[in-house]
Amino acid sequence: MTSITRPGFSHCKNLSATNLRGQIAASFSQLIELEYLDLSSNGLSGPIPEFLAKLPKLRILNLSGNKLTGSIPKALKENSDLKTSLDDNPGLCLRDPWKKKKHKFPILLIVSVSASTVFRKPLLTFAVDSTVSTNQEAWEYLRNRAFSYSEVLEITNNFQNLIGEGGFGKVYLGTLKDNTQVAVKLLSQSSRQGHKEFRSEVELSIVVHHKHLVCLIGYCEESGARALIYEYMANGDLQQHLTEKNSKVLRWDERLQVAIDVAKGLEYLHIGCKTPIIHRDLKPSNILLNKHMVAKIADFGLSRAFENEMDSHLSTRPAGTPGFIDPEFHRSGNLNQKSDVYSFGMILLQLITGHPPIRRELEDICFIIDWIRPKIECRDIQGIVDLRLAGEFNVSSAWKAVETAMSCIAPLSTQRPDISSVLRELKECLAMEIGHTNSNGVPSHQINHSGQLDPITTLSAR
Repeated sequence: MTSITRPGFSHCKNLSATNLRGQIAASFSQLIELEYLDLSSNGLSGPIPEFLAKLPKLRILNLSGNKLTGSIPKALKENSDLKTSLDDNPGLCLRDPWKKKKHKFPILLIVSVSASTVFRKPLLTFAVDSTVSTNQEAWEYLRNRAFSYSEVLEITNNFQNLIGEGGFGKVYLGTLKDNTQVAVKLLSQSSRQGHKEFRSEVELSIVVHHKHLVCLIGYCEESGARALIYEYMANGDLQQHLTEKNSKVLRWDERLQVAIDVAKGLEYLHIGCKTPIIHRDLKPSNILLNKHMVAKIADFGLSRAFENEMDSHLSTRPAGTPGFIDPEFHRSGNLNQKSDVYSFGMILLQLITGHPPIRRELEDICFIIDWIRPKIECRDIQGIVDLRLAGEFNVSSAWKAVETAMSCIAPLSTQRPDISSVLRELKECLAMEIGHTNSNGVPSHQINHSGQLDPITTLSAR
């Protein structure tokens, strides 16, 4: 099945009349938090998969108006908690009287979303209960959806405002009808990303959600044009903030908070998803900052998502960036979760020192690992931490951060900690910095830090 799944409000998915074709994708079996699923009025074919009846929280299932065939799975018939609509499937065997008793669908709620987003139809029908009652909730329902090319042109004002460019193509600033700003990544014709990779990125980015992962709002694949529409991150990428040309120097506590944010996002990819996801190309330019300086991981969606359910993990296609690539990759050609930890360690070192992993000095190439080791041996923390901070940091906090970073970049993956352990260490670093400023009688900066590990949930429709 080549359709695109989209998360909706809370634990709902409304994919009615979205031109879905083929068999119902096995990827739905991973949405264990799903409560409402509407796949009606499409062209879905083949049998009804039994796993739909085994989704633990699913309460409403609408499969009407498709081309489904075969008999109704026994588990579906016996699930008394699940209200199901199977009407208008000519090839489906409905000889069981159970259908007439149980297939009454809830009252449809008509919700207008014309003020929320660019959409061709002013009214949308949601088969949900009375909890969905506002335009904002309807927008949540539809925030990951297909846009037409004409809508993309309208959103970007005919691609007027270029805000970024890379090997994939160009990024433009856009505005939805409710004045929400978005970033529209328009893939160039020469991009290495083909149709299959594009669909994989959309599918994974839509299903995987966390407050420290950049949110995909929608996509466009029409007339040869391919575009991805993301939430707009007003403060750009981390690389821009670490360059010497940037006059605004990140404080020590801000750097620690960025590292914590990234670690939380990476922890979700590694542990929070039912099938662990490996980023494979983690670097400062893939870490974006919103207007509140909250850091989020970008470009995690280039994955062979849900293609091979025998895989123990999902891995993205990029082979990484020099300086951030796990050295074991050169020996084995394989990347794993500890490869992401290595990349994170190099990012942490750059946050600490202000230096990239590899830099050119005159005619020589300097590697940060070779540069920092003698300074560690000499216990020269003032020479290690970015000189632009002018010594404004807690020494104990800085040493702990250095030790954490060095543990992440151990030569062997077996010697590296997992990202959850790294996150705990970084929270302690920040606590030391906060305690230091308070003990000196200086008010601590407002920091988004609870001291507690974020709750981790499985891959779900959120």
